[in-house]
Amino acid sequence: MSQPDTHTEQLLEQCKEGNTKAQMEIYSRYNKAMYNTALRIVKDQMEAEDIVQESFLKAFTRLDTFRGEVAFGAWLKRIVVNNSIYSFRKQQQHREISIDETLHKVEDNDGIAPDHEFTNVQAQKVLETMKTLKDNYRVSLTLYLIEGYDYEEIGEIMQVSYANCRTTISRAKESLRKKLIGAGAN
Repeated sequence: MSQPDTHTEQLLEQCKEGNTKAQMEIYSRYNKAMYNTALRIVKDQMEAEDIVQESFLKAFTRLDTFRGEVAFGAWLKRIVVNNSIYSFRKQQQHREISIDETLHKVEDNDGIAPDHEFTNVQAQKVLETMKTLKDNYRVSLTLYLIEGYDYEEIGEIMQVSYANCRTTISRAKESLRKKLIGAGAN
């Protein structure tokens, strides 16, 4: 990834000029990944679709603020995550969110030729157990373990200090570990 994707850069320039074909090309490239990101945070398919639409609209109308310091996908993902967190907080104020709603599976790619069924069952067990965590633990672990954000980025997204973020993630990992061990003993 040392060289920038010149085709994407050309498409983005065309998007700035209002070229709808270029916008559709960018949308089709990034839609699925952004949808999965939103869904893991808000846990509602329709809400995730709305967030993705709003995020693309925001990105296309603010392309002039994209400086190219990070990849376009990372910039867009930040918009999606921020919109997802905002939506999630708004949902929390208006209704109780069901803990039984599903998260997408995360594949375990450790380089070994694994028994995929066993690996998928393990990953699914972790994700199911994550859903039982307190909301701030679940969201912070999702951002850290699944989305790959660092403590500083998560602190900014969740509007907490760096130290508070580290503590929350540490406690969330410990809570997850205890729940997984407890579930394994049954």
